[in-house]
Amino acid sequence: MKPLQIVFMGSPNFAVPALEKLSASTHVIKSVVSNPDKRRGRGGMPVPTDVKKKAIEIGLPVIDAEDLHSAKLHQQLIELKPDLIVIVAFRILPKTILEIPTIGAINLHASLLPKYRGAAPIHWAIINGEKETGCTIFFLDEKVDTGELINQIKTDIGPYETTGELYDRLKIMGADLLLDSVNDIAMGNYIKQPQVDELASGAPKLFRENTRINFEKSAEDVHNFIRGLYPFPLAWCNYKKMKVDIHEAEPLFESDIPPGHLQLTGDKLLVGCGSGAVEIKKLQLPGKKRMTGTDFANSYGILVPFE
Repeated sequence: MKPLQIVFMGSPNFAVPALEKLSASTHVIKSVVSNPDKRRGRGGMPVPTDVKKKAIEIGLPVIDAEDLHSAKLHQQLIELKPDLIVIVAFRILPKTILEIPTIGAINLHASLLPKYRGAAPIHWAIINGEKETGCTIFFLDEKVDTGELINQIKTDIGPYETTGELYDRLKIMGADLLLDSVNDIAMGNYIKQPQVDELASGAPKLFRENTRINFEKSAEDVHNFIRGLYPFPLAWCNYKKMKVDIHEAEPLFESDIPPGHLQLTGDKLLVGCGSGAVEIKKLQLPGKKRMTGTDFANSYGILVPFE
């Protein structure tokens, strides 16, 4: 197997195991491309991305990519003469960059494409109550997550598993799958499979507007929504005009509590849903530490509904 000349592109922690795997292989990482350093907090010093930190630790050259359309970046990549560009949790690449590597550009995506195309595939798989997900390696084209598939791996989703827990599993599984795929490409031992667009579903970015809990839904749906948004960005609702972040809940399938209404039963704080109820185990008020549902109920006395 002839080692490939690779440019690796990525930024967040999810991409770090993949970078480590490739850097320890026989393949040559010519450079790592990552987002520019970002300030954390008011007056804080610029902090590099997790991928950039790891690249520097390993001793790999790094390119800060502020503008993917810049002529300077384009020329830098051409001069590296890559066989392959490998992307893990990065931005949408313009056609001018996709055309640079002799073999093409591949991406590690944390879903079983064509399911959950988009920015938040792990979150939406859990929110939608999927029992199974996985990772996909595919060749990039100009549209988002639509390119030809070359490899997939599947895994079950636990009924109480959170996005954070699944994220940590998939980044390791994905790194192994990525290295296997790069080896297959180097040996010419792979087959491209087109995606079936009719089976596609979206995984849009998460904002304040689409992370608010709807207690008119079933207890199971609300439970999935909460664990699908934990530990970030967190599901939320309003209580007396305050934004309350819900960290953990457990579904109860039989209840006559009206949707959004609160009831302290023994040592459990219950919230009614469209069918059933959820026990609120952990929540957080603005400027306060995380607390149990019972502590919240005892602090506020007469309870008004969540909205």
